[in-house]
Amino acid sequence: MSDPALGLTMLMLIVVVIMMGFPTAFTLMGLGMFFGFYAFYNPAEHWFDNRVFDLMVQRTYGAMTNDVLISIPLFVLMGYVMERGALVDKMFYAIQLSFRRLPASLAIATLIVCTFWGIASGLVGAVVVLMGVIAFNPMLRAGYDVKLASGVITAGGTLGILIPPSVMIIVYAAVAGQSVVKLYAAAMFPGFFLAFLYLVYIVGWAMINPKIAPALPEEQTRVPVPEWMRRFQAAYSNNMLVGLFSALFSPARMKGLNDDDGRLTYWTVFKNFLATLIPLALTALTLWLLWWYVVIHPQASAEGEAPEGLEQLGGPAVSAPVTPTDIGPATTFYVIFGIVAALALVILARYYRNMNAERLQVVKLLSSSIMPLGILTLLVLAVILFGITTATESAAVGAAGAFLLAFQARTLNWKRTKEAVFLTAKTTAMVCWLFVGSALFSAVFAILGGQGLVERWVLAMDLTPVQFMILSQAVIFILGWPLEWTEIIIIFVPIFLPLLKHFNIDPVLWGVLVFVNLQAAFLSPPVAMSAFYLKGVSPPHVTLNQIFAGMMPYMLIVIVCMIFMYIWPELTLWLPRYLYGG
Repeated sequence: MSDPALGLTMLMLIVVVIMMGFPTAFTLMGLGMFFGFYAFYNPAEHWFDNRVFDLMVQRTYGAMTNDVLISIPLFVLMGYVMERGALVDKMFYAIQLSFRRLPASLAIATLIVCTFWGIASGLVGAVVVLMGVIAFNPMLRAGYDVKLASGVITAGGTLGILIPPSVMIIVYAAVAGQSVVKLYAAAMFPGFFLAFLYLVYIVGWAMINPKIAPALPEEQTRVPVPEWMRRFQAAYSNNMLVGLFSALFSPARMKGLNDDDGRLTYWTVFKNFLATLIPLALTALTLWLLWWYVVIHPQASAEGEAPEGLEQLGGPAVSAPVTPTDIGPATTFYVIFGIVAALALVILARYYRNMNAERLQVVKLLSSSIMPLGILTLLVLAVILFGITTATESAAVGAAGAFLLAFQARTLNWKRTKEAVFLTAKTTAMVCWLFVGSALFSAVFAILGGQGLVERWVLAMDLTPVQFMILSQAVIFILGWPLEWTEIIIIFVPIFLPLLKHFNIDPVLWGVLVFVNLQAAFLSPPVAMSAFYLKGVSPPHVTLNQIFAGMMPYMLIVIVCMIFMYIWPELTLWLPRYLYGG
């Protein structure tokens, strides 16, 4: 058997051995050592002098000194601490009340919480299990179809490995030699777009067939309004914004009004008035940040200095400010900004015109359950994307913030801290050993000529770039059925990477397509890990086949999202180009 044939045999064996249940990292190392010993064997030398042992040491040292991997344990620690320290049940309740008038409100709330919690933790198993405990039984008790309920939890739970900060993106960056921040920026819009497609599917299905998601009874959609607010409305105004504002300047009428703690105080009125201003403040802050970054920031960057920390991340320097007219060929930023600001003002005016006690309570519930976690997540992403810190420094900020959130929620104790640290060490060790095994395996595969044989075979097919894109993504999609994302990125993605240059395909665009594609790896039987995570916490009457059937439509949505990304590549590439040039 020729050396290239041995390389292909080695590649097929890895799939067979992994499916037999052997640990991936040690399977890679074992096959790499065995076939490498044959590749380097020289009868004239002692067997102990075989150079495969030197190769093993070099590849291990290379993985240990890879700076990109340093951020993995910190992001994983952030996720495990958040899993044990944040109030997911309160968040689910608040979001469900916010969307109580829409079809399938429980499913919508589940998808939003899965998306938000997945971004914060990045742990698919933790999100699926957590939402299975919190949301699955309420949906089943409300009469929701089992396939709808199981599908939204399993599909929504996988979004955490796609939307930054994501460990999968860091692993791909290390394998492909790409900038972590550019990949983070590129994956941002496709991740939220995929979540939007999931949302459209859920609402559309519920509108077409209302039986799969019956309307909730009134007692489950009623917002709990304190009695003092109703008395306050009678004394001042039904509009809480107007009433609270009036009470600040005419507190005399508050005499005789009591809140839950006794007599209604001026401080209570002031706190509730500030709560009414939260939507206005968030909208104004978002518009100001957009204006600052597009209009004001380029003037400060006109000297061509790159943002601090960008060089360490591998991003290109900003050589010139980006003017507002660079955003689109047909219009200018000022027109777009004016339209967005006008729409925001109209929506806010309509919202505040009907600011009753129920809306105020929903705002307070949302702000107390989402804002702390949301601020931390946005901070972690912002400092990375704007080049203020490296990915490792940002991960450290996120981990510290997760501990503060857990402490504030009074869920931080020694037992949970030990569990989070132990699971972090376990996950990090798994990823690092995978890198060692993959590095050894791929080196031996290349030495045997397997990589060259694959390249010659693909080039001999005389494919167009579109055909190669379809072929490569189809192979990864099929591999997602028996394998997990770690094996696919570490073992098989490096086989395709050298061919991207020949077909003039952007490795960032191709990589984000792989990230979206690998959502199916968690949703495709027989190794659909999301299904097994959910089955472990589901009622006995829910079968695995029902969960599989619920996941299937979301695999088709993943394919639809990939088609959109290829037809409209700016969905992926606009943000990294705008932020970092190139």
